[in-house]
Amino acid sequence: MDVGHLDLNPRIIAAVKKARLQSAGEVLRLSGPDLQRLTKLPGSDIQCLLQAAATSLRTGSVVTALHLLQQRDTFPAQHQRLSLGCPVLDSLLRGGLPLDGVTELAGCSSAGKTQLALQLCLAVQLPRCHGGLDGGAIYICTEDAFPSRRLQQLITQQQQLRADVPRDVIAKIKFGSHIFVEHTADVVTAAVEEPGPGLLGFWGEHTAPALGISWSNHVLVRLMADRVRSEEAPLGRPARTLRVVFAPHLPPASCSYTVNLEGVRGTPGTELHGWSHRGSLAGPRQCP
Repeated sequence: MDVGHLDLNPRIIAAVKKARLQSAGEVLRLSGPDLQRLTKLPGSDIQCLLQAAATSLRTGSVVTALHLLQQRDTFPAQHQRLSLGCPVLDSLLRGGLPLDGVTELAGCSSAGKTQLALQLCLAVQLPRCHGGLDGGAIYICTEDAFPSRRLQQLITQQQQLRADVPRDVIAKIKFGSHIFVEHTADVVTAAVEEPGPGLLGFWGEHTAPALGISWSNHVLVRLMADRVRSEEAPLGRPARTLRVVFAPHLPPASCSYTVNLEGVRGTPGTELHGWSHRGSLAGPRQCP
């Protein structure tokens, strides 16, 4: 809108035009102090100017978060998720991994982090109608050798893991041709054991990711993979557990999982929601 049409004192409009600001949009691109310097107007006039410019560009009523959620079909890309290849794990994450932001997966040695990363490298290549992205993957390897033998094993077992995907769809995908592997020796990815409480008290059992607080501030979703040896596990405790430690769209939750020949599978009926005061999960909830 032209500044001449704003509901303002003619004196203010004249000062704005003298500063060569022609539209409400141009006014709103500047800060209050910048406008005051350009127009030589007092602070009270600048506030009136900004309010009038903002009002002129406002369309419709206020939109709530609930309204945006109800309109999610209008913006499918913002609500799409990448499937982990397992309905139990997807249920834990309300559909899979979000496409925006960084997802951090940390955990102790042999918890299954590499297995899940390889599984995601294959899942991303599936069509969107089956939870994939019709895309490829970049795998940054920080170990001596990329686990190519295990990757080939997972490729041959895709039909067993993804029984929901038609055989002819899986047969057409050249999984090994859409994964770029980059080796680096300067990235620390393993979790560390700390002698005291976990980082900020969130992780529990004295385990925290090794990349520190600066990295953690860039993370949208934090997942922790935990493994307990069979001889050390209390009676009835699952050997492997995946926990949602933080996500703005998810409650803290967990489920147990297994690593088999065909890949990583969540265990049905083991989903838990809610933290207790000690950081453990309480309140069982049946998986769909």
